[in-house]
Amino acid sequence: MSKLRANRVAEQMKKELGDILTRKIKDPRIGFVTVTDVEVTSDLQQAKIFISILGDDEEKQETLLGLTKAKGFIRSEIGRRIRLRKTPEITFEYDEALEYGNHIEKILRQLKE
Repeated sequence: MSKLRANRVAEQMKKELGDILTRKIKDPRIGFVTVTDVEVTSDLQQAKIFISILGDDEEKQETLLGLTKAKGFIRSEIGRRIRLRKTPEITFEYDEALEYGNHIEKILRQLKE
């Protein structure tokens, strides 16, 4: 039962994070960010947010730094939007799956030629 609830909370957080990152965050360091996945522990204490960032390595580092600085604001916004007894602690992690998929696709295209 708690796994199902954790999944529902994760999906709701993913939806709200997309809105918060596009409309509420005004930090110029934060570039084009897409929330790819959210994993919430079954006790709803920790949330790991996977993001993909458009740009070079320097822009990615700046964006992660900006998101880390805005973590408290983001957490309070999520707590205001999602009614939970305790808002989960959030951590941001870069999702490398998109880059890995593009790399594999490039290799397959080269092999085809």
